[in-house]
Amino acid sequence: MVTDGTALPMAVEVTAGQVHESTRFESVMKAAPILRCRKRRRKRPKGLAGDKGYSYSRIRAWLRRHKIKAIIPQREDQRERGELAFDTDTYRRRSIIENCVGWLKECRRIGTRFEKLAVNFLGMMKLAIIQRYLRVLFSDRA
Repeated sequence: MVTDGTALPMAVEVTAGQVHESTRFESVMKAAPILRCRKRRRKRPKGLAGDKGYSYSRIRAWLRRHKIKAIIPQREDQRERGELAFDTDTYRRRSIIENCVGWLKECRRIGTRFEKLAVNFLGMMKLAIIQRYLRVLFSDRA
């Protein structure tokens, strides 16, 4: 799942349980366009925060090619190659994605995984995301 800085989901992809989520990194990033202030589409964010599960050279190379700042800590087995610059203050904002996943699990049908087929589960996730956007757009606080 990709979220923006306000914990609104932008793109989601479902894989089999044994597939590591970092293998679907590029496809889910391509599915998440970002709007600029001038209403022109920007194709990539300024920075990307991920956990140690995304600390792979191919992901870091992809981020460099697209001029995205990688805010990903190194795994212990990568320390021998040398330390990479790491912004801990910005990394603390990564909790936003955890909050979004927590909100998604509050949706009973998704949290208990009633849907066994991946296509149906993805449909339910997208329906929950639409519901989230409607709540944000039509809230009393706005």
